[in-house]
Amino acid sequence: MAHQGDSELPGYEAVGDRLTEEFAAVHAAETVARCVAAARHGAQEVTGGAPPDLVERIARKHLQVLAIVAAEKRRHASRPSRGTPQ
Repeated sequence: MAHQGDSELPGYEAVGDRLTEEFAAVHAAETVARCVAAARHGAQEVTGGAPPDLVERIARKHLQVLAIVAAEKRRHASRPSRGTPQ
């Protein structure tokens, strides 16, 4: 979940910018912002800190997984139905 002001925190805006550019062909900027915010808050809860480099690694992994899931859904949706469950 995105949190008010996350993109204004030092270091996190650059993380969001890099990931938005990296995943531009796959995810909307809002999705990237939500992943960065979730990664930041998750890191803070688990480790007690959320350095931008850690947040970037976590958010990148989340975005990669989301991209894989989206590709898999598209692949399954484009399969012709044969009338048998898969």
